[in-house]
Amino acid sequence: MSQLSQAGQQIVQEISARYNLSPDAVTHMLYAVYKGNGSMAQFSHPEFGGSGQWMRGGMTMVSDLFNNQLKMLVDNVCNDLSNALANHQTAPFAGSFQSQSQSGFDTQSQAAGQIGINNNSLFVPDPAAQWWPHELGTPTAIGSQNNMKYAYFANSRRLAVTTGGKPWIYDTLDHQIGGFGQQQGGGSSITFTSQYGTVNLSSLPVLSRDGAPVQPPQFQPPPSISFPSAEVASGNATGAPSPAPTTSTSEPTDVIATLEKLGQLRDKGYISDEEFNSKKADLLSRL
Repeated sequence: MSQLSQAGQQIVQEISARYNLSPDAVTHMLYAVYKGNGSMAQFSHPEFGGSGQWMRGGMTMVSDLFNNQLKMLVDNVCNDLSNALANHQTAPFAGSFQSQSQSGFDTQSQAAGQIGINNNSLFVPDPAAQWWPHELGTPTAIGSQNNMKYAYFANSRRLAVTTGGKPWIYDTLDHQIGGFGQQQGGGSSITFTSQYGTVNLSSLPVLSRDGAPVQPPQFQPPPSISFPSAEVASGNATGAPSPAPTTSTSEPTDVIATLEKLGQLRDKGYISDEEFNSKKADLLSRL
């Protein structure tokens, strides 16, 4: 259990003096309220009559069912602690997400009291409990499923997932994640819900795997396609002249044959004298 910070100890002393309770009793209730995400608590302490339950805005239960004074004490103490927790919360309470209906686990009950306690300045953070990279900062929500843990960072659009080793870091793109779950049928595939519905975790780009950066797949351009040179055309359906032929050979016989063809095109009016003379000079320069 994480220790209380200086601010936490001060809150405990204030509430202890306010209700004439021992610091131990108030500290016990503080952890109970936090594990209930600030809205409920299950406690067991002699100064509160033993075991009992509290729900904000709801029914308060103590072992002495007809002790209304004790119920009022518990309700007042828990409300004060809930408000103090909310004022010192540096990120939303753990388990603020709801799991999917087919997931078979409750994100809230799994996450509460595990590592979310580091998100409140009333407690001393436990460095060993922070398994995600420090540069990601404070998560928006955290949770666990069997041996898998996740931490979601909405502001930086990152999701960290671990099964006990170094975490995998995902880019959540433009997803506004609202819950995590396990694929129906009890498989190991993890899904999450966003504004696009139910999405499989494997569809997100992986930025790092086991602490090593993962390079995005490089774009490979399609292979170039070469086309064979067309024969010198004698015209087209519209009667427009065809482009002057080109040649890549420097053999004299080929040059002469090409000049003869060009001469025929000039004589038929398909190319002008200027075009003929230009191509002639080019061909002769290759000899």
